[in-house]
Amino acid sequence: MFKGVGLSVLASVTFGILYFYTKLLSDFDSEQTFGWRILATIPFLTLFMFYSGDFAHIKTIFQRMIKKPVLILALITTSALTSVQLWLFLWGPINGRGLQVSLGYFLLPLVLVLVGSIFYKEKLSKFQLIAVLFAVIGVGHEIWRLGSIAWETVVVAIGYSLYFLLRKKIHTDNLGGFWWDIVLCLPVAIYLTQTGVAPYSKFADSPSLGFVILGLGLLSAIGLGSYILASRFLPMILFGLLSYLEPVLLAMASLAMGETIRSGEWLTYIPIWCAVGVLTLEGGIHLYQQQKRHRNLQRNIEKLNQRLDQ
Repeated sequence: MFKGVGLSVLASVTFGILYFYTKLLSDFDSEQTFGWRILATIPFLTLFMFYSGDFAHIKTIFQRMIKKPVLILALITTSALTSVQLWLFLWGPINGRGLQVSLGYFLLPLVLVLVGSIFYKEKLSKFQLIAVLFAVIGVGHEIWRLGSIAWETVVVAIGYSLYFLLRKKIHTDNLGGFWWDIVLCLPVAIYLTQTGVAPYSKFADSPSLGFVILGLGLLSAIGLGSYILASRFLPMILFGLLSYLEPVLLAMASLAMGETIRSGEWLTYIPIWCAVGVLTLEGGIHLYQQQKRHRNLQRNIEKLNQRLDQ
């Protein structure tokens, strides 16, 4: 489980860095940025899979598609769901709808908790229950403050939940499944890179853009790859609760970039941060207990060996 927690934290931190990184892509609109992101992510994601040992899943899923062509339709659906999310993540801040998108990420863990409880019969620990209560207070206050739920919020919260649920249902909840999701949207990505006026002339005007695109692909592969692996190693409830770290980091990134939290927003952020703190505390206690059990087991083994030697 700790591997999953580490991967989830790595994904959230990487997404926070990507929030800063979008400032380097101001020469492109959100659609062009999405296209280049997909194209640059594929090679780095493939290398990431070699490192993680997940590359074999690509061949396995391909063999399943040969035997059951209906799986292709399911993969097209998951590809469309994840493509919308990747596009919206870039589109929101560029078009002044970052608040609505970030609220979707605040709501997403609660929806995942609901999905885990209903479909997988997962039960909350006491710490997780406290974290959920804090999260409900924060998210509930944000909905009350805004007065409505925007379509961007619904797309993130519901769309991502459907994505993870469908992937588990068709048994593609691994990096191989995500690799196919990205590959299937390549035609759309290639088309989007060619939109706008003289799209390729920008590279001639700013040669450094090529390195910026490579960096975008590297960060995306690390973040998305870690996020997908975390969803596989963690129970749905814990995965959902840890997902709160991402919007918290995005908020911190916004503060570092000069934005401020208005007085009416503190009741949203403070409970969310408390929820993350409770999860961190639970993880620390669990790690201590695990190490204690390991030490006790080692002592028992040593005592048993001493008796055998006698």
